[in-house]
Amino acid sequence: MIAVILSGHGGFASGLAKAVHQVIGEQDQFKFIDFPEEMTTPQLEVAMRSAIADIDSGEGIVFLTDLLGGTPFRTASLLSQERDDIQVVTGTNMQMAAEMLLERDELNLIEFRDQAVECGHRGITSLAAEMAAKEQQTAVVEDDGI
Repeated sequence: MIAVILSGHGGFASGLAKAVHQVIGEQDQFKFIDFPEEMTTPQLEVAMRSAIADIDSGEGIVFLTDLLGGTPFRTASLLSQERDDIQVVTGTNMQMAAEMLLERDELNLIEFRDQAVECGHRGITSLAAEMAAKEQQTAVVEDDGI
């Protein structure tokens, strides 16, 4: 099973992990690492290395981070340069985290990474866009009638 490490600024990781737990239950090989103001980058790196050691199954590790260019993203990116079996995905949202944790058994590391990005994009929408899509689907069904 692909191991997943969620990290972000402030309480992003713990908050999202708590929400994910509420929706899909406790997950194996999943760790979250907050990056509060008082934490240094070297401390974050130590925490990330420790998480890797704790949950690495040999099937790969994916870091899900909050912000492109932020310290959690950069630190995970540097760690990924040390190993071929670490991927980093950023812009993590609830849709992505929950869905990908449920689907990781059936994917290899690259498939997981690519699908996570697609899933994150799919999770960003508006009520108006969803209603328009539903109206369009209804119109297509009516047009295909007898």
